[in-house]
Amino acid sequence: MPPLSVSLRNVSVKRRGKTILGPIDMDLGEAGFTVVLGPNGAGKTTLLKVLHGVERVSGGTVQWSRPADQAQQAQAYVFQRPIMLRRSVRNNLAYPLQLLGTPKVPIAQQVAIWAGRVGLADVLDQPAPRLSGGEKQKLALARALIRQPSVLFLDEPCANLDGRSTREIEAVLRAAHHSGTRIIMTTHDLGQARRLGSDVVFLLNGGLHEQGAAAQVFDAPAKAETRAFLDGDIVD
Repeated sequence: MPPLSVSLRNVSVKRRGKTILGPIDMDLGEAGFTVVLGPNGAGKTTLLKVLHGVERVSGGTVQWSRPADQAQQAQAYVFQRPIMLRRSVRNNLAYPLQLLGTPKVPIAQQVAIWAGRVGLADVLDQPAPRLSGGEKQKLALARALIRQPSVLFLDEPCANLDGRSTREIEAVLRAAHHSGTRIIMTTHDLGQARRLGSDVVFLLNGGLHEQGAAAQVFDAPAKAETRAFLDGDIVD
């Protein structure tokens, strides 16, 4: 799918009179691997949902470089706790392509390819809900990428996973990024952020506190709060 960029202008999200996010002005270009950092409650997940169009904004505008319906179709979202359809791994992978009306033979081919890429080729006929946590996350990732989205959103994709599963998922993400998928991901793992990120968005108290190239933010952050967070201090 063609690349996408997005601009947020004066965007805010309020719940029960409390501001959860914003107001935020932010631009994200067509390419990159953006990692969204910040302490708990900073608004990271809310920002992802706003960008994906599943969180109603209280004010401001979210403008993609294509019409909203086309932009939505070109996106995929992987939750921290992946949702498994009550069917086999094979049918979970096939489902997104079935929704697009893809013929059976190409679906079977793509399912085999993606199962191999994420290490699930040997469990294709097992019920997806019975997979381990790491296997479920890999299935959710493959199910999102099988449609070749322009933009992939990931909310803490490796939370609570062991080192091996994390390495395997990171390898899939690198390959997807190198193939042209624009990735926007939240993480609490600063090591992972350094390994994967091309640019960083740092949120604090619902606001955009700092944004820039990963090397710049990690090595010479402009804000004291960003440095404190990267150093492991408590920031509020």
